Amino acid sequence: MSFISFTFPAFLAIVFCLYWFVFGRNLRWQNAFVVLASYVFYGWWDWRFLILIAFTTICSWSSGLLIGRFRGEPRKSRAVSVANIVLNLGILALFKYYDFFAQSFADVFLGGHSDGLLLHLILPVGISFYTFQALSYSIDVYRGRIEPVPDVVQFFAYVSFFPQLVAGPIERATNLLPQFGRPRTFDYSQAVDGLRQMLWGYFKKIVVADFCAVYVDDVFAHPQSFSGMQLIVGAFFFAFQIYGDFSGYSDIAIGSAKLFGIRLTQNFRVPYFSRNIAEFWRRWHISLMTWFRDYLYIPLGGNKGSKARVIRNTFIVFLLSGLWHGADWTYVAWGGYNALLFLPLILSGSTRKFRDDIAPGRLLPSWKDCIRMTLTFFMVMLGWILFRSDTLADAADFFIRMWQWGPGAGLDFLLSGSFLIRIVWIAVLVIVEWLNRSASHALALDGVHSRTARYAIYIILVALIMLLSDNTAPNFIYFQF
Repeated sequence: MSFISFTFPAFLAIVFCLYWFVFGRNLRWQNAFVVLASYVFYGWWDWRFLILIAFTTICSWSSGLLIGRFRGEPRKSRAVSVANIVLNLGILALFKYYDFFAQSFADVFLGGHSDGLLLHLILPVGISFYTFQALSYSIDVYRGRIEPVPDVVQFFAYVSFFPQLVAGPIERATNLLPQFGRPRTFDYSQAVDGLRQMLWGYFKKIVVADFCAVYVDDVFAHPQSFSGMQLIVGAFFFAFQIYGDFSGYSDIAIGSAKLFGIRLTQNFRVPYFSRNIAEFWRRWHISLMTWFRDYLYIPLGGNKGSKARVIRNTFIVFLLSGLWHGADWTYVAWGGYNALLFLPLILSGSTRKFRDDIAPGRLLPSWKDCIRMTLTFFMVMLGWILFRSDTLADAADFFIRMWQWGPGAGLDFLLSGSFLIRIVWIAVLVIVEWLNRSASHALALDGVHSRTARYAIYIILVALIMLLSDNTAPNFIYFQF
């Protein structure tokens, strides 16, 4: 079931009522209902997906109990932890990466003939997300950061919680799991704040991302039919499409979780206002990048040791991050591109610069910050071309054509209504998020005390969403990961 389907609002309302008014007095029954609702939500795509997520959940829960039992026997607890990691990553590799590597092998050694090699398995929605979430639990139990959970229902609720199940945030057991272990009471102000955050998420997805997608899809499908300027515009629109799409999903997920008294991890912190690439990756897809930091980068040595070692660790993290996003060389190249952008920062010792808020206490940023943010956005935008292209050859062709400006260069497009209306929605997004860059989310409305003004904002956003909603629009981009 998708957040943008007509089924979801009815599903959410029914689950909300049963959660609080029927099962709210008994924690175990309430958690069991969360599992049931989450499995209905996830099985809506394909009931066969439920078998895999249930198997992953049972394996990780059981491994946690065994690690706890062997706490005083390091070799046994380590063996259990490693076995669970290998099993879960093996399942992920089989479904997501086997055909990719098999086809790549055939292309190099068999002239592209892959008959009999490929499995053509259906990729379960969100498998990368819930696999990483389940893994974090067993690893943290092994490290002694959390105690094993004996309640299997509580653990199933942690892995399958439907708001963030298919596209994050990737939760840690230290944050989400304890919330299913204690009674929850309905908080009206928290629920209202959740609805506001959902509303902003829908605006970003439907009004910004889906509206940009129409032009983006055409440009990337037929780049030879567009001028260099139009291709640059296409890359610019995709930067806001993927941001509106993914951060919009995160807002809807975090907001809907608040309706059930659950607080999820913030996944985006106005990343396009970043002043260098390191700050960007501290603000974009925070739950994934902190996962790689804690479970891969730091165990490899992190930023300790020589700069050569730091560079090695950075490339490992970003290449694997690219592969995590998709089984294609374009994603690996995108990860490598981002690692390359880190080189000047690593060599100059500037990776930890700009950890503060952007222009605190000021309405506008300084000129230096404007230049830094513009350059960082431009570098990120170029990387998104690799991310969006179907093949490396397509990406190379797109890059070449971007700088070919013939007579006229299609500049009349910049005055067209379709271009200007997209710019208007992007401008609304940028202005609102800039003004609320220090808030928990852009529609927190901390400074709007007039009830009339608040309801006017709600009505305008709802009207825009309903007016521009299209049931033929693409689903969330990150569902494929």
